[in-house]
Amino acid sequence: MNQKLKVGILGGTGMVGQRFISLLENHPWFEVTAIAASPRSAGKTYEEAVGARWKMKKAMPEAVKKIIVQNVNEVERVASEVDFVFSAVDMSKEEIRAIEDAYAKTETPVVSNNSAHRWTPDVPMVVPEINPEHFEVIEAQRKRLGTKKGFVAVKPNCSIQSYAPAIYALKEFGPKEVVATTYQAISGAGKTFKDWPEMVENIIPYIGGEEEKSEQEPLRLFGKVVDGKIEKATSPLITTQCVRVPVLDGHTAAVFINFEKKPTKEEIIDRWENFKGLPQELKLPSAPKQFIRYMEEDNRPQVQLDVDFENGMGISMGRLRQDSLFDYKFVGLSHNTVRGAAGGAILCAELLTAQGYITAK
Repeated sequence: MNQKLKVGILGGTGMVGQRFISLLENHPWFEVTAIAASPRSAGKTYEEAVGARWKMKKAMPEAVKKIIVQNVNEVERVASEVDFVFSAVDMSKEEIRAIEDAYAKTETPVVSNNSAHRWTPDVPMVVPEINPEHFEVIEAQRKRLGTKKGFVAVKPNCSIQSYAPAIYALKEFGPKEVVATTYQAISGAGKTFKDWPEMVENIIPYIGGEEEKSEQEPLRLFGKVVDGKIEKATSPLITTQCVRVPVLDGHTAAVFINFEKKPTKEEIIDRWENFKGLPQELKLPSAPKQFIRYMEEDNRPQVQLDVDFENGMGISMGRLRQDSLFDYKFVGLSHNTVRGAAGGAILCAELLTAQGYITAK
């Protein structure tokens, strides 16, 4: 790419917005040129607007410190400065849908981390290794919006990254029933332990709306495009419990699974270890070389040791064994704010760029 695409971050002062900015530092294709947030942050430099609320381990990139934060509601103004935007705004679902559509109607593609559009029939919700063909519905969406270049694409919920790709990699064996319990990090709620002291040495067995997302969103990923809309798959049947645990980054899943055609343990590990998708074939900048790895040790994967596998873009599986009620059980781990949030959206944008959906204005 001769010239980097100009990128805006909507909701750039929050935790996911900060993760976008951190991951995009020195990106070979994209350059952050605009940051938008709530009216109370508008007019300040990014450094001033964030202040002591910078939550990333890496220091704030020098290139963004002096960018003047704009009002996210001034859609035309923000859109005029960028080729496309990432969305991580903190609003109601109705407000998010409205503002993302408004940006798309300025002929500015929107790649969203938010959940508001995940069930809009002509909005693709994509894990690039699993269902890149769902980007085909963008053509139908553009007709609805009346745009030539603008559209909205989204990535799925962070909690499903630790098990949905592992299930998809075994599709030839007909996964039919899945029970998953996710143990979810506090950064999934946009928090640190400083923000949320009651989470220290504590577990909360409820995360609002999370179980419905965890059960239904994999089926949309596994679905197909029919007449310009996504039709979700009808199997496997998935039931989940979602628990908040005292971990900063990293969602772990304990999974039980039944198959139509039971594979051997060796076949499962082989399919995981050798699973590749379009991002690996195209060698996209953020694509992990190995998306899924299997760890033989009884006590792995562990958050502290393994969450940053492939710079947080790979997922780690372990403890695969036969079960007394189900065919198999295993444990998965993914980085919830990298692969599960900003990094997953960046990989979507890279694929959309490689396929010509995102171009310079």
